[in-house]
Amino acid sequence: MKCPYCSSNSDTVVDSRPLDDATVIRRRRECIACNKRYTTYERLEAVLITVIKKDGTKENFERSKVRKGLLTAMRKRSVSTQDLEKIINTVECDLQEIGMEVSSSLIGDKVMEQLKIVDEVAYFRFASVYKDFDSLDVFLGEIKDIVKNKKMEVGVK
Repeated sequence: MKCPYCSSNSDTVVDSRPLDDATVIRRRRECIACNKRYTTYERLEAVLITVIKKDGTKENFERSKVRKGLLTAMRKRSVSTQDLEKIINTVECDLQEIGMEVSSSLIGDKVMEQLKIVDEVAYFRFASVYKDFDSLDVFLGEIKDIVKNKKMEVGVK
């Protein structure tokens, strides 16, 4: 593994641990040349997923695009890197179970499902862009749905 600090190819693995039901291995590495530590994630290379965008064009699924959207939604929120990775892994696993071609709207729905569980504020940030809320009424309607569902979970009428 190439060190992100000094570009040396010599490192040692300090710690390894499975994540997400052992679908991902997290490795903590230390560069032999500069002694700095960094983390890598190892996952099985899975089936290539093709995303069908709203305009009908197709492109390969990229975890980095999901990560970028999540980071924007989670800005200044107390969501851990592990939670972020877990969301991305869950979404990617769900998509692989569905098939080789998925719509971009399905990806957005899957991301929102996970965000709703982890952080409601991040969920609303993501949803406001993804669902393209065009008025305050639509936004308030979404909030009311969340509050209503939360009350049903707790058993409050």
